[in-house]
Amino acid sequence: MNNLMTRWHADHVHFSRLLDLLRQQLSAFHADSGPDYDLMLDIVAYLREYGDSAHHPMEDMAFTRLVQRAPEMRIPVNRLKQEHRAIAVAGEELVGLLKQITTDGVVARARVESAASLYLVYYRHHLATEEREILPRAARLLDEQDWQAVAGATPSRSDPVFGTAQGAGFRKLQDALSQTA
Repeated sequence: MNNLMTRWHADHVHFSRLLDLLRQQLSAFHADSGPDYDLMLDIVAYLREYGDSAHHPMEDMAFTRLVQRAPEMRIPVNRLKQEHRAIAVAGEELVGLLKQITTDGVVARARVESAASLYLVYYRHHLATEEREILPRAARLLDEQDWQAVAGATPSRSDPVFGTAQGAGFRKLQDALSQTA
């Protein structure tokens, strides 16, 4: 249990760090002071790819087990699952706009700022809710059998940015993080 709880929280810390970096790039975009669009794309790509393939399966199983142990958690858990979908849609829209920019497309500044702000707000709120409401309850209510089910639902995939076997696909992102550390 402790290992999975630690990973869950660590992922949230890492995601928050990336959202901070995205916010910095959005500020540069707003000021027209040379944002790094490829870095912005890398941030959202990592949050989508790693989140969807490794982090969310862990959460989904923990959510299921938590609702079994505490049925009153069904509504907050369902809201968090819906937020996963809303974040995915907001991320998809942001990626589409950033890709348009990087291929010399013309995109209204307000549209990019709106999409990025929406993504940031949804994601930050989501992380804060899980940290405040879900993780403490899961730590208290889930037993070893529950955590084994969570572990079984979690693919054994290394984190390509923060893990021990970092992938070359996110080199620009890793470099940006090392500069801000």
